Amino acid sequence: MFKANSFAVILTLASVVALGPLSTDMYLPALPGLTTVFTTSIDQVQITLSVFLLGFAVTQLIYGPLADRFGRKPVLLAGLALFIAASLGCSLANTIEQLISYRFLQALGACAGPVLGRTIVRDIHGPVNAAKVLSMMGTIMALAPAIAPILGGYMVVWFSWSSIFWFLTFYGAIAWLLIAFKIPESLDSNNRSSLRIGVIISNYGTLLRHRVYMGYTLACSFIFSGLFAFLSGSSFVLIDYFSVNQEHYGLFFAMAVGGYMTGTQIAQRLGPRLGINTMLLYGAILGFSAGLTMVIPALINIHNLWLTVLTQVFFMMAVGIVMPQAMAGALAPFSAMTGTASSLLGFTQSIIAACAGLIVGHFHDGSPTTMAITIALMGMLSLLSFYFLVGPQRAKP
Repeated sequence: MFKANSFAVILTLASVVALGPLSTDMYLPALPGLTTVFTTSIDQVQITLSVFLLGFAVTQLIYGPLADRFGRKPVLLAGLALFIAASLGCSLANTIEQLISYRFLQALGACAGPVLGRTIVRDIHGPVNAAKVLSMMGTIMALAPAIAPILGGYMVVWFSWSSIFWFLTFYGAIAWLLIAFKIPESLDSNNRSSLRIGVIISNYGTLLRHRVYMGYTLACSFIFSGLFAFLSGSSFVLIDYFSVNQEHYGLFFAMAVGGYMTGTQIAQRLGPRLGINTMLLYGAILGFSAGLTMVIPALINIHNLWLTVLTQVFFMMAVGIVMPQAMAGALAPFSAMTGTASSLLGFTQSIIAACAGLIVGHFHDGSPTTMAITIALMGMLSLLSFYFLVGPQRAKP
């Protein structure tokens, strides 16, 4: 069994938090080809992404209260088991409808990772150090989605799209074994919440009325939705519009992930000195600026591969700065219901991101314009949510 505050625990938790990004990023290079495999439209293929986010969102509202009552480990292990079974189903799907159904089930299992990963970090490291540890986890887990599209692109070329889901099945099994035998339970037996519906509804009501909590949650959710808009549209923009080879798509995606990793490193080093709110404000301003730099040329019909990719790198840097700070700020006041607070944050994040993905898929006109508009809008809303609901001076660091 690993020591609770060891780097091995952080690394293991990062691997389960990465289930969501891996489940989307790894098969992005396969998306354009799935229209031919299943003889369907881009809209239908896009649903395999959006339905994942919707399933990811809804179940988070359940995992948090369950984990506050029964402990983190048993609930996380149950979610991982469902993820493994659904990933196997995805690999065997014969129709787009089957793939959509299994993707939904895969999301129901995968969302246990981020919800309970954040919760365990808050349990072990407390409200002050959680932001630094979450930034460290962000750097670690970013390695997986950086490599995933590259690996996924070559797997599509060398084998088939289904090999991606065989890999995810194996990855989930390894994660289940590590959690089962190496990670200690982090919830104090004296700090377990009731599962009565009235108590759960009351807890969610408290969170929804908490202005600062909602400010952090919306800032995190909107900046993440800008990232998801890029996930939803980038394979069609880069592969179809800019004629990037499938196996090379991951290299461009890795550049964006490099921006995210840079942002988490900046947050990890400067966050303890500058404080959560100052770092979050700087990150949100950077995200808004990057979004504007991307959308203005797109609106006047100037489309350039490197301009699109490099502006997204800076936007992803903003994501790496904003998300760990916003998560830590949102969870800090709620030690008695950390799981529930983490669930509502994840639910809000996933719902807004799913809507952003649907917008990109539905209004995609073959050019980068729709994706750029959505990313810029999400960057602006992240900054406004933090500034007016939290305020850089009103909230305690």
